[in-house]
Amino acid sequence: EVIKHILILTYSTINSFLFLQLAAQVLDDLDDEDIGFGLVDSKKERAVAKKLGLLEVDSIYIFADDEIIEYDGELAADTLLEFLYDVIEEPVEIISNDRELKGFHHIEEDIKLMGYFKSAKSSHFTEYDDAAEEFHPLIKFFATFEAKIAKKLNLKMNEVDFYEPFMNKPVSIPGKPYIEDDIVSFIEEHDRPTLRKLEPHSMYEIWEDDINRQHIVAFAEESDPDGYEVLEILKEVAQENTENPDLSIIWIDPDDFPLMVPYWEKTFGIDLSSPQIGVVDVEDADSVWMEMDDEENMPTADELDTWIRRRDVWNNQPW
Repeated sequence: EVIKHILILTYSTINSFLFLQLAAQVLDDLDDEDIGFGLVDSKKERAVAKKLGLLEVDSIYIFADDEIIEYDGELAADTLLEFLYDVIEEPVEIISNDRELKGFHHIEEDIKLMGYFKSAKSSHFTEYDDAAEEFHPLIKFFATFEAKIAKKLNLKMNEVDFYEPFMNKPVSIPGKPYIEDDIVSFIEEHDRPTLRKLEPHSMYEIWEDDINRQHIVAFAEESDPDGYEVLEILKEVAQENTENPDLSIIWIDPDDFPLMVPYWEKTFGIDLSSPQIGVVDVEDADSVWMEMDDEENMPTADELDTWIRRRDVWNNQPW
């Protein structure tokens, strides 16, 4: 048994109805799994919620073994279902051959870690696995027991590399061999990437993780040539500023949020049929957007870097 219960705190019968509707859709697809849905009334059952560790109203909490995972994403059955499939998987994925290694390298939108250990029985792997459970399934943990795979990754025995999204090179976690707390502490210090993608399963968590109320936001469709070009420019800017803790860029692919496009266009006064880059105040949605002089010529990385540095409009402070 992996998943025990999914619970939601709600103030209204409307939210209760929506949750039960969502539960029915998810259970229809997961009828072979041992999954139970429960509802905790936030008015009548506060003591129960407190005992269970449920802190936020209108949130979904997943109980998996001894872990409590807060689902902070879109309330859509397909999105929650995909998230649950990730929860069901083991916290650490083992890479044993070149095909699996190729798949590992293709993951660039997520924080990921890779460790090299003697075997699954190694005490050092156990510490790594315990750390993975703390972040599962929001951060992807991988490991290999194969010397030839470790050599291709330049990993030494009991060493763990941390990969920031969209970065060319990983960072080795210092101080090997590690205990669980070493890995957890390092991740907690580095869990705000310079460039990250807004994903349906974690959209609220990412949006609420602002810097001084601001987000640098880039709307770009990866499938569109102009959007792809802008994304490559964003990667270059992020790679040049990866050591800067005050820079956080959120990339939003409008194709991932078709129902949100009209809202964003109206709120920000922009046209999302072409790429847009701006600075957004997360509290009042005030925003400033970069002027694209010519759709045929997207800004260079240097031009975008300069524009971002000049647009710290609410603090009037350079990074």
